[in-house]
Amino acid sequence: MLHRPGQQTCPVVFSSPHSGRIYPPDFLQDSALDSHAIRSSEDAFIDQLFGAAPALGAPLLAARAPRAFVDLNRGPDELDPAVIEGVERPAHNPRISSGLGVIPRVVAGGRHIYRGKMARPEAEARLQSFWHPWHDALRGLIEETREIFGKAVLFDCHSMPHEAADLQSRGSQPGPQIVLGDRFGASAGRDVVDQIAGAFEAAGLRVSRNMPFAGAYITQTYGRPSRNVHAVQIEIDRQLYMDEARIEPHGGFEGFRQLITGVIAEVTGADIHAAGLMTGSRPPLAAE
Repeated sequence: MLHRPGQQTCPVVFSSPHSGRIYPPDFLQDSALDSHAIRSSEDAFIDQLFGAAPALGAPLLAARAPRAFVDLNRGPDELDPAVIEGVERPAHNPRISSGLGVIPRVVAGGRHIYRGKMARPEAEARLQSFWHPWHDALRGLIEETREIFGKAVLFDCHSMPHEAADLQSRGSQPGPQIVLGDRFGASAGRDVVDQIAGAFEAAGLRVSRNMPFAGAYITQTYGRPSRNVHAVQIEIDRQLYMDEARIEPHGGFEGFRQLITGVIAEVTGADIHAAGLMTGSRPPLAAE
């Protein structure tokens, strides 16, 4: 779903490709997983955390289809022969090998989604109905933004399991709460990433770059710093705002959402108070 501002006032575009949560009934009925387990791959509530972007002058493109159904952060040719009939085995692709192609075979923890294979036309129909329209919209937003402002900065918004962040801890030093992925400089200029990192750090968050997530299809495809198009993947530790096991916002969700709204205002140059989105001082972190 595309959420446009009344007037775009900055060269920033936000996307949330993994927060979709509309599960087709037939898909759920045919899955080997129950309706809770199948949600474990969602970047749950990320679209809500960044929901203030349009009010602050930046468009937000949020997925409706869930990642377990079609992964918008994979290429349309990343088809898995283990789950789709009639697909030739590709050259080595670690995403497909691990079951995380454009039509995923597994969710978090390696749990299989399907009991058997699907027909190739069914997979192609998903791409035509969901993948291609979403990327057409994203491409259009980026091109439109660059034409207006001379540059475009894409925030590709995701969440990461707390375990992934915790694995990056070093001795007494805790792991990052935010991971910025710019494909080691290939998808965004250093000055752009520095500004984004500074906004999160000013909000009191621990930030790392490219470890353990450097960016995937979206940053690789759309990030073209030489053409003034910068794409940065943003991973947020889920423990900051949700109960991972229950897949529900926890008591600190609203405070953390306001904190992210402050970060959005910083990177877009918007007046957060004039937009009527926050009053008072910066809220405390939802989790430390």
